[in-house]
Order: sequence, then C-alpha cells, then structure tokens
Amino acid sequence: MSQSNSNHSPQEQWQQAVLTYARDINRYVETGNRDGWKGLKEPHLPDTEHLLPDWQAALEASNQEPYDAARRQAFRQEWPPAHFPLSPRLESQGRMIPTLALLPDGSLLARIGAPYEAGEVVHIDDARIQTLEQVEGFGMCPQRRYFAWARADGIQLTDGWNGPEVASFAWPDPHANLPAGVALEDTGRPRPSSLIPFPDGRRVLLVSSDGIFVLQAEGATRLLPSLEDLQQELADGVAPEDLGIGLSMEHGAVSPDGQWIAVGEQSSSHLVFDARLQRVAQIGPASEYPHFAHFNQRGDRLLLNACHFYGGASVGVAVADLPGLSTDFYSDDARTPVLQEGARVYAAASRGDEFIIGDAYGYLRAFSENGEERWQHYIGSTLTAMDISPDGKTLVAATYAGIIVKLDLDAGRPDWQIGTGEHLEVQRWLFWKDFAKPLLW
Repeated sequence: MSQSNSNHSPQEQWQQAVLTYARDINRYVETGNRDGWKGLKEPHLPDTEHLLPDWQAALEASNQEPYDAARRQAFRQEWPPAHFPLSPRLESQGRMIPTLALLPDGSLLARIGAPYEAGEVVHIDDARIQTLEQVEGFGMCPQRRYFAWARADGIQLTDGWNGPEVASFAWPDPHANLPAGVALEDTGRPRPSSLIPFPDGRRVLLVSSDGIFVLQAEGATRLLPSLEDLQQELADGVAPEDLGIGLSMEHGAVSPDGQWIAVGEQSSSHLVFDARLQRVAQIGPASEYPHFAHFNQRGDRLLLNACHFYGGASVGVAVADLPGLSTDFYSDDARTPVLQEGARVYAAASRGDEFIIGDAYGYLRAFSENGEERWQHYIGSTLTAMDISPDGKTLVAATYAGIIVKLDLDAGRPDWQIGTGEHLEVQRWLFWKDFAKPLLW
C-alpha cells in the first residue's frame, strides 16, 4: 500500500478529495452562471496520484468472484467515482469505445477499440462481460430493432441483437466507380467508424475513412466522395495520381423513418440525401469542419455539428425544410439556427424536445431544440458514444478513456457528481489495457 503523511487512510483521503472538489467546482460554476466569470478563480485540483494503487487494489477486490452486489455498492460509496484522480493512468490505459447500445433488458453492447485498430464487441450485463466471437463492430438502427455486424467476410444484418439474419452484404470496394483513368493503391476493405442499419432492415449505412456507402441487395452506392465530386477535382486540375478518396472526421446518421441520410466529413458541407440516395440538401456549417450528425427521436429535427480544434458549433434544421435547402458556411439563414456554441460533438442522444451531446472535454450538455441550455453533467475524457432508453430515463455514455457509465436521468445528483443536472450515475465500467478483465465501479 502507498504511504502518506496524512493521518487519514487512502480511502478517506480519496473520498475527501473527490467530495471537496465536486462541491467547489459546482459552486464555481453556479457562481459564474449567476454572476459572470470575471475574476473567478477555478478550484485547485487535489493531489491524489499517490492514492491510485490503493484505489486499484480495492476496485479489484470488489470485482472478485462470486458476484456480490452489496460489496460493489460498498466500494462505490467508499471510493466515489471521479475522473481527475485517474488522469495519470489514462494515456497508457484508456481504449476508445466508439459504439454503444442500450438493450431492452438494461444490458449493453459496446465496441472496444478505435475503428482503425483491432478490437472486439462485448455484451455487458452488470459484471458479466462476454466477447462476441468473430465480430469486429456493430451498429443499431434508429428504431432499435435491426443490428449490423461487421465480420471478416462481410456485414450481417439481424432482427434483434441476437436474432435471425435477415440480410448480408459484401464489403464494398472503396475504389469502385472511380473516374476513368484513375488507379489508386489498394488499401483493402473499409474499416467502419459506424454502421447504421435502415429501419426497414434492408440497407446499411457504412461510414469509414475510405468512403461513406449505402449497402443494399443491388450493391453498394458511395455517397462520399461521390463520382461527381472526384470528377470535379480532376476538372479543377488535380492530377489523377494525387486524387484522394480518404475522408477525415467522416460521420453519418439515418432518420428514424429511413427517409433521410445526413453525412459529412472534414472537407464537405453538411449533406443530406433522400431514400433514393439523391442529394437534397447542402448546409453550411457554423464552424470550420463538419464533424457529427444526429436526428432526434421523433425524426423531425436534425442536429449538425462542426468543429475547430476542441470546440465547435451545432445547428438545428427542421426535416421539413431539408428538400432543396442550400446555405453557405456561417449562414444566418433562419432555417439553420445555431443551437449550441462551444462543443465539438462526438456523440448525441435526444428525448422529448431535448438534445444531449457529448463533447471533447468530458461533458454531457443538454439543450432544447430552440437552443435553450438545460444542464451539463461531467464524466471526463472525450465522449465517444451514447445511447438512451426509449422512455428517456436511462442514458449510457462511453469515452476515449475506456470508460462506460450508466445514468438514471432525473434521479437526483450525488455529492460527488460534477454538473448542474439532477442525474445519478449507477454503474461505471473500466476497459483498461493492463486490467486482467474489465472492472465494474
């Protein structure tokens, strides 16, 4: 065990540091929001690095077999969750978790590992964590019925997460339908950053750095970069050998009724296609680089985020306004109002008239469809994936630090929680590189 000059045990020191810092930072935010930020000094972070060995030993002990809910709950009360004490470990231990799904029984599916690296898909049921065999990635349709599974030999579509197969698709060729005379080096099959089945269970949106495709029985259609875009680059003087089809910050979303597809990447505008895969809208971002798209649960609003470094801005668009909509960068068009400024968005969910986004600084931020700020809730690290239950009461979120949290929304804020919302974190899983197994906090 680590030694300290304090008369208090490591557990008592941890608890005091976490509770004191949460109280001070919440008071700081409350004062700033009420009176303004000029002259305010942010609370100092406590020194807790020396407590990490004791914390880890206690965490591992609480996760010993057999499963004991009371033991786990006691650990959580004695060592309340916090992000700042873990900071010294995150760079070496964290694993990106890019995809997350909350299942009807309260269990979870998650992809562990960034899209560009080898990873696995796991089913999480409290402390019971099972790796799904021969599955590299997955995605859930907006209606939560159909699931797409990335495998070495193609993409499988099932009715339910463990249900029967209803369709399968070959991996698309990123170099198919290139302009005449263009031959690029083979980069292999795409590695999906996201897979989104359509709600009819017949098509899949595949988003990857090698292109954004719609997969269907008749074959694959590339939305980005389009043949027309590539031909225009050649017409503008780009040499064939310099033509690039790789994408950065690629992203996509499918509306709950399957009638609209929103896509984008670093060098594009926000683009929307209809069910026939015809481009119907081109929307100028409110920051430098298009980064994220999300349809609300009702399917009548579209949130579009663009980023600049770790900040950004999000515009909202009524789906009814999409056909024929064309706006410039930083447009003041009344149909594309800025709903939130400041956040680079990697994940989002919605309930009622509320969008909930996850930003690059570890915050969940909620605001109305009119841009009214509602609440913020601190998790830590960059938020990378999110899902919410159909009733809007349970939210799960994942981070770049290899951490997944489950929240009971509107259930009351504990003393250790940083934020302005009344939300209760009930579980936290750590998927760290050096852990013998994932651990439940």
